[in-house]
Amino acid sequence: MSKVNYFTEEGLKKLKDEVKHLESVERPKISQQIAEARDKGDLSENAEYDAAKEAQGMLEAKIAKLKEQLANARIIDDSNMDTSKALILSTVKIKNVKNGAVMEYTLVAESEADLKLKKISVDSPIGKGLLGKSVGDVAPIQTPAGVMEFEVLEITR
Repeated sequence: MSKVNYFTEEGLKKLKDEVKHLESVERPKISQQIAEARDKGDLSENAEYDAAKEAQGMLEAKIAKLKEQLANARIIDDSNMDTSKALILSTVKIKNVKNGAVMEYTLVAESEADLKLKKISVDSPIGKGLLGKSVGDVAPIQTPAGVMEFEVLEITR
């Protein structure tokens, strides 16, 4: 049974655009490389041909994986979600109880996680620890460095 993948509208559009790019740009490019390598003669000793065929296989596997994600995609409707608790698509401001460092993250599906954009997966240790917490709650979170405690300062959408 396939796993349901949750996306924001923006994340789903990005995934569809990536599939379209791979099918309409990258696939023809690799087909062209295979054709050029085939024109060079003996295929049994043609490293270019082997490399192009391998690249084609990896590309087709990636396209298949992305299409499976699309087939099982569901868009998250945050219009009627509880804003008093940290849920997917919540922006949560937290404070490290030990050192006082304040951070702000948006909880997103695993496929949309991007630490540079301060988007963390609900499947990550911090994401799991924050789910369901309210303002003022302290979340003990198991990290590779040991258990860390984070206080929830603010939850927004």
